Amino acid sequence: MDFFNILTMVGGLALFLYGMKTMGDALSKLAGGKLERVLERMTNNPLKAVLLGAGVTAVIQSSSATTVMVVGFVNSGIMQLSQAVGVIMGANIGTTITSWLLSLTGIESGNFLIRLLKPSSFSPVLALVGIILIMFVKETRKNDIGTIMIGFAVLMFGMETMSGAVKPLADIPQFTSLFTAFENPFVGMLVGAVLTAIIQSSSASVGILQAMCTTGSVSVGAALPVIMGQNIGTCVTALISGVGASKNARRASLVHLYFNLIGTTIFMVVFYALNSFLRFSFLKDTASVATIAIIHSIFNVAATLVLLPASGIIEKLAYFTIPRKEDEGSEEGCKVLDERFLERPAFAVAQCKSALCDIAESVERAIGLCVFVQDAYDEDSVNKIIEIEDEVDKKEDELSAYLTKLSSKPLSEKDSKAVSMYGKCLIDFERISDYAKGIAYAQKKLQAKGESFSKKATQEAKMIFEATLEIVEYTVRCFVHDDMDTVLRIDPLADVIGDLKKEIRKNHNKRLAKGKCSVELGMALTDMVTSLERIAKHCSNIAEEELANGTDEYALHQYVRNLKEGDELYKELLGSYQEKYAL
Repeated sequence: MDFFNILTMVGGLALFLYGMKTMGDALSKLAGGKLERVLERMTNNPLKAVLLGAGVTAVIQSSSATTVMVVGFVNSGIMQLSQAVGVIMGANIGTTITSWLLSLTGIESGNFLIRLLKPSSFSPVLALVGIILIMFVKETRKNDIGTIMIGFAVLMFGMETMSGAVKPLADIPQFTSLFTAFENPFVGMLVGAVLTAIIQSSSASVGILQAMCTTGSVSVGAALPVIMGQNIGTCVTALISGVGASKNARRASLVHLYFNLIGTTIFMVVFYALNSFLRFSFLKDTASVATIAIIHSIFNVAATLVLLPASGIIEKLAYFTIPRKEDEGSEEGCKVLDERFLERPAFAVAQCKSALCDIAESVERAIGLCVFVQDAYDEDSVNKIIEIEDEVDKKEDELSAYLTKLSSKPLSEKDSKAVSMYGKCLIDFERISDYAKGIAYAQKKLQAKGESFSKKATQEAKMIFEATLEIVEYTVRCFVHDDMDTVLRIDPLADVIGDLKKEIRKNHNKRLAKGKCSVELGMALTDMVTSLERIAKHCSNIAEEELANGTDEYALHQYVRNLKEGDELYKELLGSYQEKYAL
């Protein structure tokens, strides 16, 4: 084997790894975060957890990616550690699909139909169809399908290239003797673990082993311990992802390690104990690419069947390694914006929506408290409004930074539009909470001075406060539930609140002229109704974003103006709100 064969092998490995990543990323993007949301809504049924973990991993072609997502779920408080155990076990089964796909390269037959099943036969066709979908079709979904096809073709081409490059090794005695050394269980396991830890993919390391098998120099006895080691080496990715995470997330990464360690130990002890008596003759047989897939699958399925009933023990072992503390519940809180989710952008977009919905509901509570305090002053409620605003500020900073990072990721057109929309709505919700805090301070100041509005001013304030609470409730409902019927109510109500503000200021000026109201009280009233009007405008901004999100319209304000001018529903709602909130 000369220098150029080595270059060819390295190039084949690079194409193989790139094809695997491209295909997995495109599959995940095509799924649009649905796979991750399936895991997020995991039940406590262990068997269902295993099946879903296997299914998701089979699609995204990476047990490491699934396990990292699970660590993120546990870190966020979305998933309990007990639920994570089954998913992690299932991920190990799902990753065996890759080895079965790669085993197709070993098909040898003169039959035309059977030869079509060989990747070297159909991969060029997939590549051709894929490049057509990418270059000549503008639809994003079909572009993603094309990318999946290209990724698969590149993966298979890389596998064929590696296999071709290593075939000359069969004539080198040193290479044969190297694999003879792997028949030592400890040496084989160590090599498999180190290789997988370096490239952080058991699927890729199994593929490399399958390519080596094409030389005919790898025996079953040498391949078996290497495969066992690969299952241990793949835990490195999850362990790395647990660094800096909550204790429960670190326990989840340990569950992955313990499952593979215990499963491998049991398998190796039982197998080699039996071999010492039965002397399995097949260990001397030459391993084929299909043999690797069979061993890989049998081990992972058997390990899951044996250890699933004992999942509680693995969980306890994780708690023993990282003991639980009494104050642990408040260590992290619920943090849906985990950095790990950024590797699955479609799911990260959904998490941003969840975080923004949480902010929106907090803002609604603050406005509701403002209305309550206006009716009957309560110090605890005022302090709660201020506390909510501080929390919203912190969440706004976190979500804004997260959206910035997410916007640099490869997003579909739909997700890119959603990220832009969330960024704008976040600013509006944060500003509403600011105004709520300002109103609370104004109410607190009046209470401290022992001052109060006149009976007429109090009635007017009550009217505009209630109208503002209603528009905020509509805004939160339409945003959280994408309720397009509710969103149409927001603009007419915002216009009514704007008219109320003008009328209240005009009435105040009349009372001021008659000496029925002080200048200071008038300024406080004016500031509050101005804040309420601005809250209504921010609600209108959010409604316009919701309307634009459901259409192809980008000129938001012009779009809404056109809607107002020609829509009978708008006129009907405007009239009903003018009647409801007439002073």
